[in-house]
Amino acid sequence: MDLGERLKYFREAKKLSIYKLSQETNVSQGHISDLENGKNQPTIDTLNRLIVPLGITLSEFFNEDGEIAVLSEKEKELVSIYRTMPDDRADVYVQLGKFLNQP
Repeated sequence: MDLGERLKYFREAKKLSIYKLSQETNVSQGHISDLENGKNQPTIDTLNRLIVPLGITLSEFFNEDGEIAVLSEKEKELVSIYRTMPDDRADVYVQLGKFLNQP
């Protein structure tokens, strides 16, 4: 997936129109459209402005292993909690999630 396709994928995953992304980033609609269509390449500054409302980092944007995911605020909170736990508690946290997810 090229840069423009990635930008479009993440924008659509967040259900943002080009207009809304333009309003949130102060990047023109035409420029965003040109980026998504591969007609232009963004500067790092422009790319940084575009990914903030998409809720992703640059490393997530450029991740090419096929595991592209846009996390909701709740998912981000769960990951943040998990990352700060000692290993023994993290294991319990995972087991609790599995248990609560059973039918």
